[in-house]
Amino acid sequence: MKGLIIVLLTFVGISISYGQELNCQVSVLVDAKVEVSSTEKEIIKQMEQSIFDLMNNTQWTKDKFKTEERIKCNIQIQIREIPSTGTYRGYIQVQSTRPSFNSSYNTILLNFEDENFAISFSRNAVLVYAQNQYRDNLTSILAFYAYYMIGLDYDSFSLKGGTPYYIEAQAIVTNAQVGGAPGWKSSESGKRNRFYLVDNMLQPVFDPMRECIYMYHRKGIDKLYEDKVAGKKAIFDALNKLSPLSATRPNAVNLLSFLFCKIPEFKNVFSDSELKEKQDLVTLLKRLDSANSARYQEILD
Repeated sequence: MKGLIIVLLTFVGISISYGQELNCQVSVLVDAKVEVSSTEKEIIKQMEQSIFDLMNNTQWTKDKFKTEERIKCNIQIQIREIPSTGTYRGYIQVQSTRPSFNSSYNTILLNFEDENFAISFSRNAVLVYAQNQYRDNLTSILAFYAYYMIGLDYDSFSLKGGTPYYIEAQAIVTNAQVGGAPGWKSSESGKRNRFYLVDNMLQPVFDPMRECIYMYHRKGIDKLYEDKVAGKKAIFDALNKLSPLSATRPNAVNLLSFLFCKIPEFKNVFSDSELKEKQDLVTLLKRLDSANSARYQEILD
């Protein structure tokens, strides 16, 4: 009996210590101008719970994550239209963070608003991801961002560590194209969609981007606690690696999304820097992303 108790306690200990990869908060909101019936309200609430269950209870990789190691992320869906019962259009905002070494600070890895959100969801539907299968557009969108966020997280800890997860996200893109929903094809107007988000990361021309992500976080953000001067220099050097990419792909969605989500962090980390250091940073950022020059100028304030 004593042996059985030990075995059971060991099993329980394992189940408590290790969970899935994501710690995802989910909210599904509806624009105030949209009329929502009581039936729709019930379906939307069920959708929110189903999304939460899929993101948090799916084993996305073969790696073991302790509870405290799970990737913190947020998904907010804003419904702008309900063309018919069970069909929804709007946007999805996806954010993920990663902790800074020896600190309670969390740095943003992704903060992306995807306008190509058109899905169907039926009452009592259960969302289940199956590798290499297309089931429905909502599941595909969520699985895509799960793997993309995991890829970014791994890239931030080891150089190109996220490649297997970007490949999985790219496979989801390919499979989802059969559904005909927006956001999955290279032929769509503009390049701010899921196809380019992951395809770019797997192209050799974007190697500087992935080097930047690794250096910025592992050699910069993670070093701020023990040596802030060295950490800030590593951050600047990492950003400078984006120069060739900015020259050849100035409007790349990955580049602009990364820089824009880091603006508050730039201001915070360099707040105590000498004016020359701030000016050098602002000059670099304006060269990398001229469209947001006014925002980067605020770093000098």
